[in-house]
Amino acid sequence: MQDPVRRKHVADTPEERVRQAVLRMLTEQQHIPGVLMAVEKAIDIQGEIRRPDVVVHDRQGKPWMVIECKAPQVVLSQRTLDQAANYNRVLKAPYVFVTNGDTHFCAAVDGASITYLEDFPTWPNKPDQLL
Repeated sequence: MQDPVRRKHVADTPEERVRQAVLRMLTEQQHIPGVLMAVEKAIDIQGEIRRPDVVVHDRQGKPWMVIECKAPQVVLSQRTLDQAANYNRVLKAPYVFVTNGDTHFCAAVDGASITYLEDFPTWPNKPDQLL
């Protein structure tokens, strides 16, 4: 399958299908330009290289949301949330989103405070603004 953000062919796996659905939602519903998304980009967490599934940036280049995708058969757990939170300790985005394609959790992060949200937050930049 073709990944429009990474602009390359990727293996068709259950987790990748979820990731591609999230990318479509971000571009089609949230109107976030693909150039402001990093997919599986390496970050250093205490000397270990980790790869968050998706990091969405605002137009100033600051991380806005860390997204962790799992295959549909994977039950989302505290471990999944902790994985995204660990990425966010480095990235310091105001939002974290985890999904397996069927179940989704989105949280606002303010320091050590986490507030679970009912809805996906609106990306802070108007779609008609130029990059």
